Amino acid sequence: MTLETCCAPDDLMTPAAALDALRQRVAPVAGTEPRPLMAARGTVLAESITAPHALPAWDNSAMDGWAVRAADTAGAESVTLPVADRVAAGHPRAEPVPPGHAVRIFTGAPVPDGVDAVVMQEHCTADDDGGRVTVPGGVAAGTNVRHAGEDVAAGATVLAQGTRLDARALALAAAVGCDRLLVRRPVQVAVFSTGDEVREPGEPLPDGGLYDANRYMLMGLLDRPDLAVADLGILPDAPKALEGALHDAALSYDVVITSGGVSLGEEDHVRAAVEGLGGLHFWRLAVKPGKPVALGHVGGAAFLGLPGNPVAALVTFLLMGRPLLAGLAGAAVTEPPRYTLPAAFTFDKKAGRREFLRARLADGGRTVERAGPEGSALLGSLVTCDGLVDLAPETTAVAPGDPVPFLPFAEVLP
Repeated sequence: MTLETCCAPDDLMTPAAALDALRQRVAPVAGTEPRPLMAARGTVLAESITAPHALPAWDNSAMDGWAVRAADTAGAESVTLPVADRVAAGHPRAEPVPPGHAVRIFTGAPVPDGVDAVVMQEHCTADDDGGRVTVPGGVAAGTNVRHAGEDVAAGATVLAQGTRLDARALALAAAVGCDRLLVRRPVQVAVFSTGDEVREPGEPLPDGGLYDANRYMLMGLLDRPDLAVADLGILPDAPKALEGALHDAALSYDVVITSGGVSLGEEDHVRAAVEGLGGLHFWRLAVKPGKPVALGHVGGAAFLGLPGNPVAALVTFLLMGRPLLAGLAGAAVTEPPRYTLPAAFTFDKKAGRREFLRARLADGGRTVERAGPEGSALLGSLVTCDGLVDLAPETTAVAPGDPVPFLPFAEVLP
């Protein structure tokens, strides 16, 4: 973790400034490992891959039909040619096709020397014995031919270092002959919840107690092949216990994520423990919900302290946790994508903070409407919404029809 202090810890920081700090200061964790293709899915590529050969490696047919020399079809409505051969995928013709001849050819088959176009079979008429075929006149050279190297040139970079390897990337790696890929080792992540009132689901619930939803939400968000996650349970509101647990976790993990205990209350001890063991780079964001979020380090491990309210924890994880983990994994540090949609609601807000509203798609996905109450502890409306409307700090009102940025959960939730 190489994230240096970027501002005074008591500053209220904008998410854009915080993300800038991450981009400039977070470095990937050390360590790489070779993996077979399928075992590499979801991890981050540690070295760029270049194509050892062109893709495709040879001219081939884009469809079933007859391969002809374009010059043989010039100046006529149609032309009848003798069929010299039949060429299927995986069975190239060794000899050039003589002038004035056609070749029966199938999709993916190499285009033989001596012909330079393919006519769709629907546009041709073959004799019953297949010895001759009539094709339209005026065929252009290159018609229905996939040319060698038109997808990837030999020596070109096909996958850059830092690429997160999804199914598309695996397909491209396989297409240029890779059976193993060098990837970043998974980021080691420790997850805690905090609070004397927090209980494990299934346990008896005392007066004033609540079940731990945040830890399970975070474990679900962190269930990715580029992360190795350890559930370290619930920490009490006890300074010594918090400090000891954070110290021990920092010895074994690349990043420690907690929820709760980073606000200003007398029982919020996480902030002090982190400052004693390492340092805070910022601890308040100009967002709603989610102002009390802390980024720092404990020993050599990164630290992310999320708010205790579950909706605030989710919003701040999406804003800060995802890019932090991406940077540690060696991938690009980016914000989640937004799509602009017309609002189907009215809303007033104070200027000064970015505000996130729970929202669902309406009118067949053409507009977005509010999904229910906005309290940062209310999970019910979080489950029934499709994403978040992201209102800029300067926005003070939304009226029906106004364009608003919409962050769909389908883009960011596993």
